[in-house]
Amino acid sequence: MRTEGTGGAGHDLRHHGDAEVRDDGAALVDLAVNVRADTPPRWLREEIAGSLSSLAAYPDGRAARAAVAARHGLSVERVLLTAGAAEAFVLLARALEVRRPVVVHPQFTEPEAALRDAGHAVDRVLLREEDGFRLDPAAVPDDADLVVIGNPTNPTSVLHPAATVAGLARPGRTLVVDEAFMDAVPGEREALAGRTDVPGLVVLRSLTKTWGLAGLRIGYALAAPEVITALERAQPLWPVSTPALAAARACVAPRALAEAGHAAHRGAGDRAHLVAGLSALADRGVRVVGPAEGPFVLVRIPDAAGVRRRLRDLGHAVRRGDTFPGLGPDWIRVAVRDRATTNGFLTALTTALDRSTTAHPTGTAGNGT
Repeated sequence: MRTEGTGGAGHDLRHHGDAEVRDDGAALVDLAVNVRADTPPRWLREEIAGSLSSLAAYPDGRAARAAVAARHGLSVERVLLTAGAAEAFVLLARALEVRRPVVVHPQFTEPEAALRDAGHAVDRVLLREEDGFRLDPAAVPDDADLVVIGNPTNPTSVLHPAATVAGLARPGRTLVVDEAFMDAVPGEREALAGRTDVPGLVVLRSLTKTWGLAGLRIGYALAAPEVITALERAQPLWPVSTPALAAARACVAPRALAEAGHAAHRGAGDRAHLVAGLSALADRGVRVVGPAEGPFVLVRIPDAAGVRRRLRDLGHAVRRGDTFPGLGPDWIRVAVRDRATTNGFLTALTTALDRSTTAHPTGTAGNGT
């Protein structure tokens, strides 16, 4: 585990999984984007559609804000609704006075991009493969006054213990925990959302992943009232649309929470099936980061760039890993899908590996170049 200074910006922080399935990738089987397949469900589409008759009025977020607060046992003063969790990263970068921000990588790259766009010099703490990409709080500089970490972390699928993450808190430090995928973890174990005893804690949640609402943009921040006030002042007027507010209310209702819980358990089984299939290819150089706890897995693979191209030729899209700080060209991220889709992918991957071996008969495929 090491710290990388502000000169290490040489990654495409704006590359995201949706780039793999745009344009000529639109017809591919999508294992690149971390949005749950076959969503949003019909009942949620109907809730959203029912809000369309109110579009002539300006959005009123009070009911949705109260619903989110109740879901986490918080007062409404501790909740801010945002246009997806990504907007919250921009608000934090713009609204908070920060001297030394640190982002723990590999993780979702938008927090660092937002900080850099706001003029901040960003330090990185790089977690190591040999440590299982697990966090050591001592690696974070003591003078960091803003620390950002994901849990479970995208793209590693590592779920850090809540106590370890909370151990990053310090007087005078803002600790931002991106829990965008926490509702995909059965029981949401290790969650910090709803905690008020951790100083400087800001928890971000997304409703776009589990419910398939990436195109609608809805998420929220949970923090101390004074932090919420500062973030709210940095928002434009009416930042969350009426349909998104309807979705927020629906997605934190008891029925939705029960459905999300069932989906998390089902996803854990589907993930185990994917990991088992990938692990069966260990003799081909395939390595899975584990234990994986999110709706995706991080895979190290020989000639990953070539394998990814061959997978596209075979009709499958996966997420390249080399745009994440701390990872190199020999990584891909694979979304968890149903078992039939996974079986098709594993067959395609085996074929892609066979073709890779044919293309590199002298064993040069594993050098990551």
